[in-house]
Amino acid sequence: MAYYAAILHMLDPEKNKEVLPRHIAYLDKLDQQGKVFGRGPFADGSGGLVIYIADTYEEAWQMANHDPHVVEKVRRLELKEWKRLSKTESPS
Repeated sequence: MAYYAAILHMLDPEKNKEVLPRHIAYLDKLDQQGKVFGRGPFADGSGGLVIYIADTYEEAWQMANHDPHVVEKVRRLELKEWKRLSKTESPS
């Protein structure tokens, strides 16, 4: 298992309000399946972050691309593998 950070850059704040309930329901479903490590909006309103748990980049890409915010072009997706460090590890 690996972690993938989906950075969701805001494109359409007005349409975001309409799509937000579907986005949350989609992530709730994935969360129940153990596929979401963390999620939430940026404090400045510029978008949000979802950290997916997946076996491959392709699996994470599929989950992120099926998010209603991405499908309806409310937010632009940027997906990167995220290295989760333990408390004893130091970043390189």
